[in-house]
Amino acid sequence: MKSNNKKSLIILSLTFISVAVFYFGCQQSKDAISGDVASQVYVAPGSYDEFYLFTSGGFSGQLGVYGLPSGRHFKTVSVFSQNPETGYGYSEDTKAMLMTSYGFIPWDDAHHPELSMTDGVPDGRFIFINGNNTPRVAKIDLRTFETTEIVEIPNSAGNHASPFVTENTEYIVASTRFSVPIPQADVPLTSYKENFKGTISFIALDPKTERLNLAFQIIVPGFNYDLAHAGKGPSHDWAFFTSYNTEQANSLLEINASKNDKDFIAAVNWKLAEKYVKEGKAKKMSAKYYHNYYDEKKHFAFSDVKKEVLVLDPKDCPGMIYYLPTPKSPHGVDVDPSGEYIVAGGKLATVIPVHSFSKMIKAIEEKKFDGEVDGIPVLQYDAVVAGEVQNPGLGPLHTEFDGNGYAYTSAFISSEIVKWKLGTWEVVDRIPVYYSIGHLCIPGGDSKKPWGKYVIALNKITKDRYLPTGPELTQSAQLIDITGEKMKMLLDFPTVGEPHYAQAIAADILMKNSTKFYKIEENQHPYKTNGEKEARVERKGNNVHVYMTAIRSHFAPDNIEGIKVGDNVYFHVTNLEQDWDIPHGFVVKGMTNSELLIMPGQTKSILWKPMKPGVYPFYCTDFCSALHQEMQGYVRVSPANSNVPLVYYTGSPEKK
Repeated sequence: MKSNNKKSLIILSLTFISVAVFYFGCQQSKDAISGDVASQVYVAPGSYDEFYLFTSGGFSGQLGVYGLPSGRHFKTVSVFSQNPETGYGYSEDTKAMLMTSYGFIPWDDAHHPELSMTDGVPDGRFIFINGNNTPRVAKIDLRTFETTEIVEIPNSAGNHASPFVTENTEYIVASTRFSVPIPQADVPLTSYKENFKGTISFIALDPKTERLNLAFQIIVPGFNYDLAHAGKGPSHDWAFFTSYNTEQANSLLEINASKNDKDFIAAVNWKLAEKYVKEGKAKKMSAKYYHNYYDEKKHFAFSDVKKEVLVLDPKDCPGMIYYLPTPKSPHGVDVDPSGEYIVAGGKLATVIPVHSFSKMIKAIEEKKFDGEVDGIPVLQYDAVVAGEVQNPGLGPLHTEFDGNGYAYTSAFISSEIVKWKLGTWEVVDRIPVYYSIGHLCIPGGDSKKPWGKYVIALNKITKDRYLPTGPELTQSAQLIDITGEKMKMLLDFPTVGEPHYAQAIAADILMKNSTKFYKIEENQHPYKTNGEKEARVERKGNNVHVYMTAIRSHFAPDNIEGIKVGDNVYFHVTNLEQDWDIPHGFVVKGMTNSELLIMPGQTKSILWKPMKPGVYPFYCTDFCSALHQEMQGYVRVSPANSNVPLVYYTGSPEKK
């Protein structure tokens, strides 16, 4: 009871301080900008931004694409959620992307975008992002800015520490936030300590096919695994995961999971784990999960159902995993550009502990252990810690680096970014943000070579910063200049969805590889129409397939008769354009799913089920030319028992 009272007092104190800081910040917020900062974020009409910024959409399940320094929003990439703007998840070609072992799930909670890397530097090939609720990892091709692959993760619940890549994107690492019975079982919740386990997963990226594959999982004690980052340079072979709830509580975690002075960072030697898998030490475990992929030649998504996964047990694999004691309820874990320092952000910690990789290796060699948990050695805190950052702000969470010897840590409760020096651990600057910052992002700030020009604050609250829009205000990011001795606030800009985390990369790396259109001769969609001469309508029972083309400014065919109530009408629309930035849209009156947005050279399919007799117009929804309004047509729908023949034509009637 005394412990609970003490904990409640701490929480009450932090809440009071938070409110005080928040109030003080409100008063200061209007005075935060000084001087002519507008010129530093102004991008003249027709000019390009210097960086791409990719922000997670949080509960929107999508990925936002912005330019820096302007903060202009370029695109929302469809990932884990249906998108009526493009037809993603509604169209017959993309529904498979959202299949899971639980069925079709058109939503998820996306948190952490992560760029692919080569030699520890973002290479601009892919960006990955996690589905948090139904554990999944998605791969987005940065040539097309389209989601091309989604892998479901079995034996996981709350895929939070995900997806962080190793130095050459050998693996995309992930771990479960919620420990659960493995395999799933109907057990009493009070049996948590006996029956619940966690998993750490390693998804391989095949260097030749560039396909994802869940290579193996590691069974770990039933804690909550929160965030991750892989090593680099000397720590190349390792990946690090924070964990909390080492008390293994299953109720009132705000109190019961914060009793221990120290929780852990799990240090995993993935190279050794890989070796153990090759030696046959992994056991095959039955586990149904989906691997969905979008074939960019066929413009069609497919699902493979997997039925087993390889699992390693630390008890069988000495040296594979160690725990580093870390105060207190650690949330973020970040590795500096040299690969030597492992920085932890503890939600309730009063300091930022910085572990030394070289000291960790020495402690392992000298067996400086402080007990073990389920066969996993716990290293002595004093044997691995390099230093502690004092006065790091309240609620330090995440750290990124500028490549010039400085680290920047977000402090959630005190709503600020704190700049400190690697090696001396002294705080050298701090700047308030508005308000309640979670993650922060420096372009390349988790890599070996950060660009280090800006830090972007990804905030949770925006009251008094924008025009009100009812109870729900916009989500927001803030751009801060870090080129000088003192940080300088430059810009607020709204974001779509909740920006949990973001990654940024120099624009010229992506621009040179950007796809402008799909070559029509390479289109292998199973329902492609090569040209207007091939446009046609075919009936197979009550399934009607419309092979349609779209080009400025008409569809072919644009008149269809003989459709009946109860038919399944599949419109397969091929955009014949071979020019950049000329999409066409397609929709039919009364369509209950979505429109289509078809890129040049692409084919998309959508299902329409007419319910009543009548004449139904269809039209292009994307303004494509001066005669865009004329890009339309009609479908005649007759009763189910009618004898109206199937007729279709463009310009003049033609009977089939």
